[in-house]
Amino acid sequence: MTLEEQINQDIKTAMMAKDKLRLEALRAVKSAILLAKTEKGGNDTLTSDIEMKLLQKQVKQRKESAEIYTQQNRPELAEKELAEAAAIEHYLPKMLSDQELTVEIKKIIEQVGAKAPSDMGKVMGVASKQLAGKADGKAISEKVKALLAQA
Repeated sequence: MTLEEQINQDIKTAMMAKDKLRLEALRAVKSAILLAKTEKGGNDTLTSDIEMKLLQKQVKQRKESAEIYTQQNRPELAEKELAEAAAIEHYLPKMLSDQELTVEIKKIIEQVGAKAPSDMGKVMGVASKQLAGKADGKAISEKVKALLAQA
C-alpha cells in the first residue's frame, strides 16, 4: 500500500471517528502529495524518498508554527499544531535517538576521514544522504559540528 492510499484510508477512518485534528492533518498531507504529483516536471508517482521529504516538511512547518504561537502566548493554537505534527509523524520512520545519531555520525566521520571542522562539508554530504528520514537536518548539522570540534 502506497503512502497516498494509506492516507486516503486513514482520512476515511478519521472522518468516521470524527477526529477533526487528525483529519485536518491528513488532508494537508494529501494536498501536499497531490501538489507534488501535479507540479511541473513531476510524474504521477512519487518515490518513497520524496514522500518522506513531504512528510518531514509538513511536520517541520507545524512545529515551527507551534513555536511561534508559544512565543505569542497562544497555547491553544500551539497545542493544535503539535497534535497535527504528531499525527503526521506516525507515517515517518522512527527517528534516531541522540546516542544513535552520535554513533552513526562518528562512523561517517571515520569513513570520509574527516579530521577538522573544515571537513564539515564532506561529512554533511554523506550524513544527509545516509540519515535522510532518520534524523532532522538541523540535528545532524549540530552533531557534526560538535564532533568535529572535538577532533
